[in-house]
Amino acid sequence: MRALIPSLRQLCLAWCLILGLAACSREPEPFRQESYVFGTRVEVTVLGEPEAKAQAAVAQALAELDRLHERLHAWKGDGELVRINRALAQGEPAPLAPDLAELLRSAQRAEALSDGLFSPALGGLVALWGFHADSFAPVTPDPAALRQLVEARPRLADLTLADGRLASHNRAVQLDLGGIAKGWALDRVRSQLKAAGIRAALVNIGGNVIALGQKSDGTAWKVGIQHPRRSEAMAVVELADGEAVGTSGDYQRYFELDGQRHCHLIDPRDGSSDCRAQAATVVVAPAADAGLRSDVATKPIYLADTARASYYASRFGIRDVLLVDGHGEVWLSRSMQARLHWLGEPPRIHLLGAA
Repeated sequence: MRALIPSLRQLCLAWCLILGLAACSREPEPFRQESYVFGTRVEVTVLGEPEAKAQAAVAQALAELDRLHERLHAWKGDGELVRINRALAQGEPAPLAPDLAELLRSAQRAEALSDGLFSPALGGLVALWGFHADSFAPVTPDPAALRQLVEARPRLADLTLADGRLASHNRAVQLDLGGIAKGWALDRVRSQLKAAGIRAALVNIGGNVIALGQKSDGTAWKVGIQHPRRSEAMAVVELADGEAVGTSGDYQRYFELDGQRHCHLIDPRDGSSDCRAQAATVVVAPAADAGLRSDVATKPIYLADTARASYYASRFGIRDVLLVDGHGEVWLSRSMQARLHWLGEPPRIHLLGAA
């Protein structure tokens, strides 16, 4: 009988072995890193990977975002986009890198789908309203200059892209890719992290978010939707692998003048910066360009009235839409209503009409 009773030392060794195995099987702590790119905060969260692996993959992704920021900045330094705009203003062709050509072709398609409500050709109008600056002082554009630019109708359709060159027959075209660059970058970063062996990650570029994989416990990624008039989230939406959420609103890049709020979402129809709505949010189903569409589709939805929001969403293949109008009232598609979790008392909700 005595041989069957383990010694105290044996019990201690067995317990240490159990603890060691438990420690080995414990999932690594989430790895998070922040940066500042495209004039906004960037956060990448990686789950289920050793810290060294996660850190290396995220560092590579953030370095790529820094390179894109330098290339695509519309008014600072001597980056690729600054040189292109200089050439377009002089009526001259400019060299065009293959990836930037791909981006501009995507932007041209988006401009056509939005009937011109989304147009990165409006850099001149954005500058007139003072939004090509790090801080936004109240300004009133010269009426004659504003009218002249609106009448010149700068559009991406004015561009020709061929043989590695970019040209425009309209000198008023000045590119500002702020309405598409974040979404384009989301898709690139997701692909880059996946290629680096990352299985689960959430990438947030200034409120444009894309999911990679899923959490180890099987629960969905939860993403907050910013309240346009408070410094807090008003609702939470769950994202599956490959889904992206994007928001355009009047609450980050704006100024107030004579009681009127002006924001960077310029209306190409009249050149105004009047904030007709407070925010537009969409969730995009998994696709290679989910991030890009989550960025560009919010612009026509924001600028269109509530009767046309579903129409433009459907043109971009999007079902889940949230629009906060100029009075702060919430308009939802039925599919978005089903997936939202409100924080606090839900607002009064209107349903958007079918497309």
